[in-house]
Amino acid sequence: MKKLLICFDVDGTLIDDTIFIWQTLHDAIGTDPTERDRWSKAFWNKEISYAEWAGKDIAMWRDKGVTRQEILRHLRLLRPMDGAWECLKELHRDGHILGVISGSLDIALEQAFPRWEWVFSHVFLNRLVFDENQVLKGVVATPYDIDHKADGLREMAHRTGISLNDTVFIGDHFNDVAVARLAGRSIAFNCKSDELEKVSDVTTTGTDLRVILPVIREFALNDHTALNSVIS
Repeated sequence: MKKLLICFDVDGTLIDDTIFIWQTLHDAIGTDPTERDRWSKAFWNKEISYAEWAGKDIAMWRDKGVTRQEILRHLRLLRPMDGAWECLKELHRDGHILGVISGSLDIALEQAFPRWEWVFSHVFLNRLVFDENQVLKGVVATPYDIDHKADGLREMAHRTGISLNDTVFIGDHFNDVAVARLAGRSIAFNCKSDELEKVSDVTTTGTDLRVILPVIREFALNDHTALNSVIS
């Protein structure tokens, strides 16, 4: 069995009960939908960068005086996807390198997977910054979201010395399309994007993450996974 670099999206893939954590927190914190829409449109119209967009969103939270404890309270109902811990432990035990490439937030991953450092060797996502009183101060935006998730996979493969041919990406939405195209094998899990389903090698049904285990095992053993197959 060859060693693979296996990378996961977070929201809707590793973590249940949210599609995009930014939207979940905006709704919980009670920011102005009009302002949110303004900065979203500015990004998609290429008027501002991704880092600027993240900063504008965080500024809306900061204006509310949000603390780390408040954010954790808003996230308390989030839980790992069914079978996620069991899946990650088995892949780790098989000797694969596990990573995260996501536009989610570090605090969401920490809340759902308190010991994530034990299983993930590399994590690329947005990181919140708090002051000494745990009041939200800012964000360190990831350079690896949406189309640039593919760059994140290239960088992670370079750091680990693993060929891109021996990489697997698991995601659920439109912002996973570019990286799914690049990965040696891609799995559309809990999929919400027709385009992602089209470009992925395998689409799974259901929301138990353990469904990906036989797919990855077959890839690691003999690389015979059929393109665009559906696994239940």
